[in-house]
Amino acid sequence: MHHDETITGLMGRVQAVAEKGERTCLRDVIDSLGRDSFIPQLMIPALAVVSPLSGVPLFSSLCGITIALVSAQMLAQRQRIWLPRWLLEKEIDSKRLLSAATRMKRPAGWLDRITRNRLRVLVWPPVLWIAQALCLACGLMMPFLELVPFTSSILGTVVLLLSFGMLARDGLFTLLGFVMIGGLGIGVTVFVNGSTV
Repeated sequence: MHHDETITGLMGRVQAVAEKGERTCLRDVIDSLGRDSFIPQLMIPALAVVSPLSGVPLFSSLCGITIALVSAQMLAQRQRIWLPRWLLEKEIDSKRLLSAATRMKRPAGWLDRITRNRLRVLVWPPVLWIAQALCLACGLMMPFLELVPFTSSILGTVVLLLSFGMLARDGLFTLLGFVMIGGLGIGVTVFVNGSTV
């Protein structure tokens, strides 16, 4: 995986896969991105969760499981991604996938244009490991928050920011991801404390 890969390019790969048939399985998407390309495999399910596809029942849970498995293997420094067969065989309507990928191309192009080499310390270990651990935590939480509106999309946005920071080597996005997860944590704390009063 080259770090000059763009989100627009990744969306193009997903579109190409979705155009091949009426249904698209996760295995086809994974193979199109490359089994050794961990960051795109983290970014695509995060993008899916913040897209209209998040309204599909159980879709957010499947994306969360994928994010958690990929993040864990990144932390373990595996060379190639492994995912269970039952997850790889999960399918989605190709028209929905194609529509979501098409709608995400414009914001993806904007993100690609604004990236710079900034705050590099945030995209190298040990901070990199913290970002990967946060992605793992967000992925693990998604299945449990399936029925709580918008929560999966918020967590998906955090993962998207962190993974884009890794992809583009732009620590500003990593910082934004940290700020967002911190704000979410404060919000949950205030809500829980307020409800127990």
